[in-house]
Amino acid sequence: MIQRQLKTAVALVGLVSLGGLAGCASTSGMDSLRGEIRQANETAQQAAADAAAARKEAAAASATANDAKSTADAAKASADATAEKIDRMFKKSMYK
Repeated sequence: MIQRQLKTAVALVGLVSLGGLAGCASTSGMDSLRGEIRQANETAQQAAADAAAARKEAAAASATANDAKSTADAAKASADATAEKIDRMFKKSMYK
């Protein structure tokens, strides 16, 4: 009877030890997973910050391009007006 109780106690201690080891392995795995999740969050936050900076730079580039287009449109209008004046002057000189 005592031998049976001793075997049962040893088996129980073994099971508890295995359960404890499994718990440690599981905790270690969870800690590793938490670290990976934290790193993924940091990477995602950095990507979001980079995207926001890129949008800001794109908006500035767009504004610069709009200014350049406006200047080019004004220069074209001036060139067209000058070309018209030259045409009129040429036609007048041809009639004389």
